[in-house]
Amino acid sequence: MKVLVVGAGGREHALAWKIAASPLVEEVLCAPGNAGTSRVGRNVDVSATDLDGLVRLAVEEQVGLVVIGPEDPLCAGLADRLREVDVSVYGPEASGARLEGSKVFTKEFLDRHRIPTGGWRRFDRSGAAKSYLESASTWPLVVKADGLAAGKGVFVCRDAREACAVIDTVMEERSLGEAGGEVLVEEYLVGKELSVHAVTDGRTLLILEPVQDFKQVGEGDTGPNTGGMGIYSPVPFVSQRLMRQIEQRVLIPTLHALQVEGIPYRGTLYAGLMVTEAGPRVLEYNCRFGDPETQAICRRLKSDLVPYLLAAAEGRLADEEPPEWDSRSCVGVVAAAEGYPGPYRKGDVIRGLEEAEEDPDVVVFHAGTRQDQSQVLTNGGRVLCVTALGDEIATAREKAYGGIEKIEWSGKFSRPDIALPRPSDPLHPGDDEEFGIGNELGEEPITLDG
Repeated sequence: MKVLVVGAGGREHALAWKIAASPLVEEVLCAPGNAGTSRVGRNVDVSATDLDGLVRLAVEEQVGLVVIGPEDPLCAGLADRLREVDVSVYGPEASGARLEGSKVFTKEFLDRHRIPTGGWRRFDRSGAAKSYLESASTWPLVVKADGLAAGKGVFVCRDAREACAVIDTVMEERSLGEAGGEVLVEEYLVGKELSVHAVTDGRTLLILEPVQDFKQVGEGDTGPNTGGMGIYSPVPFVSQRLMRQIEQRVLIPTLHALQVEGIPYRGTLYAGLMVTEAGPRVLEYNCRFGDPETQAICRRLKSDLVPYLLAAAEGRLADEEPPEWDSRSCVGVVAAAEGYPGPYRKGDVIRGLEEAEEDPDVVVFHAGTRQDQSQVLTNGGRVLCVTALGDEIATAREKAYGGIEKIEWSGKFSRPDIALPRPSDPLHPGDDEEFGIGNELGEEPITLDG
C-alpha cells in the first residue's frame, strides 16, 4: 500500500524512514517533506496546512494510510476530513487534538479527572495576569501561552519583573500571535522531565519506550525553550515501578477520561511529564509524536511500525503483539541554524552529510532542509538531528557528536551536553529494577473495557 506522511520536519523524516522499511509499504509519499524524506519516499508539494490539497492527494493517490506528523493540521481537523472520505488516518480528530491545541482545556481536563498536574491560574487580560504575578511570593513560576506556539510558548520566570515582561510580549505585543490570547501561570515543578508516548485506538494503549529530551537552547538547560535540542533513550532513572505509576496514574486515566467525555482518539497520546518526589505530574499533552523524540523511538524500534499505526487507525490495536526494542542506547543531537529559536538565516549549503553516516550506527534525520539540484540547503531553525546507537549511552553520544562534527554550514550550532547527567535535578526515589519497558517487561497492549 501507499502511505502518506504529512509534514516537513525531523519527526516526519524519521517516520518516513521507518515506514519505508516495512514490507507492507509499496511507496511513501511526503507532503511536503524535506531533503531527507526525498531519499526514502516521494515528496509532493502540498503544505501540511493545506487540508483540501491533502485530502485530494490522499484520494487521488489511493493511499492506504495517512500519518499526520505536526499538530497544526490535527488541530485544524485534517483527520476529521480524511475520515469523512473513508481514508485510514493515524491521528486524532480536532476534538482530541485540543489536548495540545489549548493549554487551558488540558488543565481543566486534568483537574476534572484528577490526573496529577501542577497548580495553575488562567488569565485572558494582561493587567490581571501582571497583578497576580506581582503579588506572588513563590518563585520561579511558569508562564504558558494557551495556544500552539511550536514549542516556544513556555517561559520559566525567576521573578515578577521577568514574568511581567513575558506577559507584555505574549499578550500585548502578540509575539506568538493568537496563541497568546490567554495565558496560564503554573506552579514550577521540580524533578526530571520525561516524554512518554503511547499509540492508541481510543480503547487500547500501547506504551512505547520513554525518551528524555533537552528543551532549552543552551548548555546546562539555559536560555529560551525550543522544540527540542536533543534526546536519549532508554532513560537510566526510569524503573519498572515508575512506568507502572505513569501507566496507572496518567495514561489509563487519560484514555478513560477521553471515553467518558465522548472524545474519539486514534493516534499518539504523548505525555510530557515531570517526575517529582511525589511521582509523575503532567506538564502537557501532545496529540502527535514528539520531535526529536520520534527519532530515538524509530531508531530503537526493531518491530515494523506500520502494523501498529494501521491497527490504531482501524480500531483493532488490541490484536497486535507487543513490539521488540533494540537494547542499545540512542542519542540524538540537533544541529540548528544561528539565531534559533529567534530569527535565523536560511539557504546555507550543508556539507558532510554522507561522511556523517559512514558509521553504520549513525543516521542523520533532516528537519529544516531543502534540496536545490545537487545541494542540500538549510531551510529552518532546527536543521538536522544526528542519531547514533551504542551499547552504552556514552558510546552512542560519542558517535552522535562525531557525526555532528563532520557536518558543516555557516552558523551551525548544537548543545554540547546532550545525554550528559543533569546534576541539578534530584533523582527520583526508585528501586533496583531494570529500566525500560518493551521486551524486558513483555509489555502487552492495555485495553479498557468501558
